[in-house]
Amino acid sequence: MKRLLTIFALSACTLLATAQAFDNLPIPGEDTRKVIDNTPDSIAKALMNRPAPGTTRQGNNPVLFLVGNSTMRNGTLGNGNNGQWGWGYFAPQYFDGRKISVENQALGGMSTRTFYTDLWPAVREALQPGDWVIVSIGHNDTADFFDAKRARGVIPGVDADTMVVGFNERKQVNDTVYSYGTYLRKYISEIRAKGANPLLMSLTPRDAFDEQGKIVRKPQTGWAAYIAAVEGVPFVDLNEISGAKLDGFSGWKEKYHFFGDHIHTSKFGAELNARSAAEGIYYSHDPKLKGLQELMINVPCPTVDVTREEGKPVVFITGDSTVKNTDKDEDGMWGWASQAGLIFDPAKITWTNQAIAGRSTRTFLREGRWDKIYNSLQPGDFVLIQFGHNDISPITDQKARGVIANTEDTCHVYQLENGSYEVVYSFGWYLRKFIDDVREKGATPILLSLTPRNEWPGGRIERRNDSYGKWYREVVEATGVAFVDVHNISADFLDKKFASKDEAKSKEKASQYFKRDHTHTSKMGAQMNACSVAKGLRDIHSPLANYLKK
Repeated sequence: MKRLLTIFALSACTLLATAQAFDNLPIPGEDTRKVIDNTPDSIAKALMNRPAPGTTRQGNNPVLFLVGNSTMRNGTLGNGNNGQWGWGYFAPQYFDGRKISVENQALGGMSTRTFYTDLWPAVREALQPGDWVIVSIGHNDTADFFDAKRARGVIPGVDADTMVVGFNERKQVNDTVYSYGTYLRKYISEIRAKGANPLLMSLTPRDAFDEQGKIVRKPQTGWAAYIAAVEGVPFVDLNEISGAKLDGFSGWKEKYHFFGDHIHTSKFGAELNARSAAEGIYYSHDPKLKGLQELMINVPCPTVDVTREEGKPVVFITGDSTVKNTDKDEDGMWGWASQAGLIFDPAKITWTNQAIAGRSTRTFLREGRWDKIYNSLQPGDFVLIQFGHNDISPITDQKARGVIANTEDTCHVYQLENGSYEVVYSFGWYLRKFIDDVREKGATPILLSLTPRNEWPGGRIERRNDSYGKWYREVVEATGVAFVDVHNISADFLDKKFASKDEAKSKEKASQYFKRDHTHTSKMGAQMNACSVAKGLRDIHSPLANYLKK
C-alpha cells in the first residue's frame, strides 16, 4: 500500500508577475542547499534556440535526445554568453552526424520532475524506434515541492511507494510528487514504449569536496545505478568519471572548470564532462550500448604524432612563426625550432616542433593544439613554451587571438565579431595553465621569452622588458618555472654586433638575421635563436641541457 503524505499550501498565491505566462515555468530561486540557479530560462525564449524535438532527424537516422538541466544546456541561448557552458553543447562532436543527430533538449532550472511534466511530453512524442535518450538530471531536485517560484523538488531516493500530495502554487493545481527513482522509471518505461533506448547517467560533479579532499560523489549516482540495474538499462557514471579527472588536477585547475558558482561549468568543464560522457558510453562493456557505440567518433584523445624510442624523452616545442615557419627556402623565413638539430643530440632525445604561425597562447589552446601535446606527455618529457608576438592583438576581431595584457588570474566574457562568445584570460593565465598541465603529467615545463625584433630605437635593439619581459618574470615568480630569456640573449648578441648611434644603419646590418619584416627570421636568424635557447638552458643548469650537443 502506498504511503501518502498530504501537504496543504499555506495560501493559494497567484503566480508572480515575472513568471512566463506562455509556459508557466518557475522563475529562478535558491534551492535548499543555497545554490542559486542563474540560468532563468523560459520555454518561450529557449524554443528559438532549442530545436523542436525530432526536427534534427535526417531521413531514417536515429536521434540521440539529451535530457538534463543547466549543467547540460546553460543559459537561454546556450551559447556561453554568461561564461557558462553545458556539456550537451559539445556532445555532438563524439557522434557521426551522417548516421545520428544529437538534440540537446536540456533546459536550465529543470528538475527530474519539472522536465518530466513540462518538457518531456514533446520529446516523448518525437521518439521513434531506434532512438536513444540520455537522462542525466537531478541537480535541482532538492527544492520545495509546491512553491510559487519553482515547485520542482522530488522525494530523495528510489522508493516507488512514497508520494507527497499538495497544492502547486506555481501551476495553481493540486499536484503529486514522487521519488527520484520513480521519475527515472517513468522516463524508462515511456522511452521503451516508443521503441527507443534509454540510458541513465549520473550527474556532473560540483565544485565541492568531501572530508578526504576529493570531489563529492552525489547520492543520485547510487539511486540512478540502482534503477538502471533493476530496469536493465545501461548506466554511465558521469559523476565518477569526471570527478576522478578533477581529483587529479591541481586545486587551481579544478576551480577554472567551473564559472560563476560551484555547479555550472566553464567551457573547460563542459568539454571535460562531454568527453567523460562519451568515454563512459564508448568504453562500456554493456552489450546494450553496442548500437550507439558504432555511431561514435573522436573518442580516443588526440595526440601528437611522434615516434618514441625507449629511454629517450621527448621535448615538445610550442610557439608561433618565430618558432616554426615555412622552413624550407634557403632565402625564406625560418623558425628557430627548424634548427633544433643544431643543438639537441638525437642519440639522447627526440624533439617535435608543434609551433604554428600566427598563434597566440589563446588560439593555440582554443584550436586544440595544446590538448594534443597534453595528451601525449609522459613523465620525463620536456615542453618549451614560447609565445608573445601575437598575444597583444585585438581580442574580438576575426583572428580572435588577443589576450588580456597582464598576468593576473583574471578573465572576461567577450562577444567576438562573428557573434560567438568566449571567455578570454590574461597572458599570464594561459602560460600558467600550460605550466600546470605539463607538471600534472610529470613532465618539465620551460618558459622561453619571445625572440627580439629588428627594431633599433636609439641605435640599440628593442628590448620588450617592460611588457612581455615583466610578465614572463611575474609568471616565473608565481610558478617557479624554469626560464630561458631568449629575448635578451639574442638581443645581447645583436647589440654586440650592430649597435651604433645610427638607428637605420644598425637595422640594415642586422637585417641579415631577419627576412621580409622586423619579426620573422632568416635561416641565419633562426640558427642564432636556437643557439640562444641552448645557451640559456646551460646558463640555468636545466636538466634539458644534458641532452644538448657538446
